[in-house]
Amino acid sequence: MSDTVLAPYKKRLEAYLDGLPMAGAPEPLRSAMRYSLLSGGKRLRGCLALIACETAGGAAEDALPFAAALEMIHAYSLIHDDLPAMDNDTLRRGKPTNHVVYGEAVAILAGDGLLTHAFELMASSPHPRAFRALGEIARAAGVGGMLAGQALDVTLEGTRPEKAVVEQIHRGKTAALLTAPVTAGLILGGATEEEIAAGREYGLHLGIAFQIVDDLLDLEGDAALMGKTLGKDLEEGKLTWPACVGIAQARLDAAAHTDAALRALSPFGARGDALRAVAAAILKRNQ
Repeated sequence: MSDTVLAPYKKRLEAYLDGLPMAGAPEPLRSAMRYSLLSGGKRLRGCLALIACETAGGAAEDALPFAAALEMIHAYSLIHDDLPAMDNDTLRRGKPTNHVVYGEAVAILAGDGLLTHAFELMASSPHPRAFRALGEIARAAGVGGMLAGQALDVTLEGTRPEKAVVEQIHRGKTAALLTAPVTAGLILGGATEEEIAAGREYGLHLGIAFQIVDDLLDLEGDAALMGKTLGKDLEEGKLTWPACVGIAQARLDAAAHTDAALRALSPFGARGDALRAVAAAILKRNQ
């Protein structure tokens, strides 16, 4: 990703996440939650919320609880995604997955804990637009967003890939939780309705491009850089974009969605440059 743009936001977000007390969580629940939450990663979702808030003229500080909540929701989704009942992965970001370290029962509870703690954190914000921003994130993570995409992904495994179905999966599974940081951040920063709509369009195309590149990396990536087992999508009959259109066309489609994301930022002018840099980096990522 665009390390130059993300680095200062990521550093601030990492410090905030590390300082969260997670009050009341007994051991080993607290350790299991922190194990996945603090295991590294791009922090793309949280950083997008901070960048979008500043893009709209707000202070990144106001968006920090929401950025942290997004990273908690993402971490919870990965814990559950790695479980034997789902993708049955034993490696994530170069380390053993949560259930391998803490057992399935504690891993499930750790995911549940991160999800609910995310909403507790957002609900405690005194920001006057906190409720609307929370709603954006809740819808994206819920049954019409990430969960919808994930449900289709696991239940249609092994079926014939069709473009309309795969795009529906990508919209829910990935794009929803890359759009919500942008729209929530813009809302917190005081953006106009036109700007929020533009951010929604940007996030949708950014998310689809991101997932197509992810599909390609599962076929062509470096396992050491990715920090997880590669080739499982093909092995398990996952519905991916390259399975629909082939590798060459998938690359072209990822570029087209990236271009659409960049065009969507026109209402922001030069204020959208940080968001542009993130979108441009999607096609070049190797992990």
